[in-house]
Amino acid sequence: MHPIGLVDPLARWFFEGLLAVFVISEYAIRLRSAVNRGGAQREWASFIVIIIGIAGGIGGAVAVAQLVTATAIRFGRFEFFVAGLMLMALGIAFRIWSVVTLGRYFTVQVQVQDDQKVVDTGPYRYLRHPSYTGLLTTSLGIGIALDNWLALIIAVVLPTTATVIRIFVEERALLAGIGEPYAKFAATRSRLIPHVW
Repeated sequence: MHPIGLVDPLARWFFEGLLAVFVISEYAIRLRSAVNRGGAQREWASFIVIIIGIAGGIGGAVAVAQLVTATAIRFGRFEFFVAGLMLMALGIAFRIWSVVTLGRYFTVQVQVQDDQKVVDTGPYRYLRHPSYTGLLTTSLGIGIALDNWLALIIAVVLPTTATVIRIFVEERALLAGIGEPYAKFAATRSRLIPHVW
């Protein structure tokens, strides 16, 4: 049983359309980041880890959904598909909102700018890393939209593992670069999911 989003023409149009929006928005985020470069500290290794985690998770999930039909979801497939699309759209929008809110302090490499301040508006009122929440929500949506349990696991586990590694690297840099203001900010907010972690 193949995913609805890969076999039904209309469903495929919606699924691939949202994937295209995701890819284009990520490319735009990279361009924005290039403009915001500056500061004393730069770290790229965790960026490579997160790229591999996201690409591997999404690409692996799509491949598994097509090849391992034994793990296909066999009930409520249309409902799963629609819920997945909704999560994808929500995740993309939430990530863009987070990046726009962070403004000139957003970069894809871990760095702290010389005059960097703690941003505590928009989604940063509630979370330390809302752009990663948006990214992981998108990955979760892709996994659900693929109507396959194994694809869902791959779409969630690989990106989440990479993101957690990135968060620890980023928080060390922010604590070292901003100090007490960031420590106070971090003490009052969860990292990715309110009141969970």
